[in-house]
Amino acid sequence: MMLFSAVTSIVLRSSASTAFAVAASSRGRLFSPFIGQFSVRAMADSAASPSPFKKIQIQRDDTTFDAYVVGKDDAPGIVVLQEWWGVDFEVKNHAVKISQLGQGFKALIPDLYRGKVCLDVAEAQHTMDGLDWQGAVKDIRASVNWLKANGSKKAGVTGFCMGGALSIASSVLVPEVDAVVAFYGVPSSELADPTQAKAPVQGHFGELDNFVGFSDVTAAKSLEEKLKAAGVPHEVHIYPGNAHAFMNRSPEGVQRRKSMGMADEDEAAAQLAWSRFQSWMTKYLSA
Repeated sequence: MMLFSAVTSIVLRSSASTAFAVAASSRGRLFSPFIGQFSVRAMADSAASPSPFKKIQIQRDDTTFDAYVVGKDDAPGIVVLQEWWGVDFEVKNHAVKISQLGQGFKALIPDLYRGKVCLDVAEAQHTMDGLDWQGAVKDIRASVNWLKANGSKKAGVTGFCMGGALSIASSVLVPEVDAVVAFYGVPSSELADPTQAKAPVQGHFGELDNFVGFSDVTAAKSLEEKLKAAGVPHEVHIYPGNAHAFMNRSPEGVQRRKSMGMADEDEAAAQLAWSRFQSWMTKYLSA
């Protein structure tokens, strides 16, 4: 099951306003013009300071996968879903941030790639293309159920880019989910129809995001229209002057975005989005 809609092309613009045509096959793959242009350190949290995460294993069906947990044992749970890079420094940064918001949440990152962390766009593209999407949804469901069985009375799902689309899919396909916050990603109709969402959905998108049909303004507004028509509790926020992945604010994350032609830096937008995230999850995950 492909996450991205089959589109003829996706146009990205670099900081020099150069247009790149990114062809997509009928199977929904994205072919990036940035292949081979950059490589970043995979795990910033591998520095001298000890990791705040507890590594666990979760069983579902006939497979076991690793997950990383941070936060108070009895706090409301939130499954945090990776971008196409894997469980890298930035998704871990997000999980730690989430665990510290307000009265605190218990954040859990399931390793959807089974240990693989990608260092460049070509590798990330290849790994995402090979992902078992239905299996990823099962991982999300198992993660939600683990949180509820281990101290969290309620549990939500959030994610970024690929993980954002999967988080919306979880609102449709995982009945145990109590709330969703998706960052710049909408699932293809093959994976999940947002009109069938069973949990409240909040979405965050950048005005300058050029991933057409996946996380651009048109995709964001289409998502909003579908949720409204279906009577699903929702909010969809669009951030002026921001491109894709605008929540990635670590030094490594900022450098990676610049290397991909996304030079916008807006700390205020990221903080506003975190504030809205906190309000949404607190509202729906309070026991």
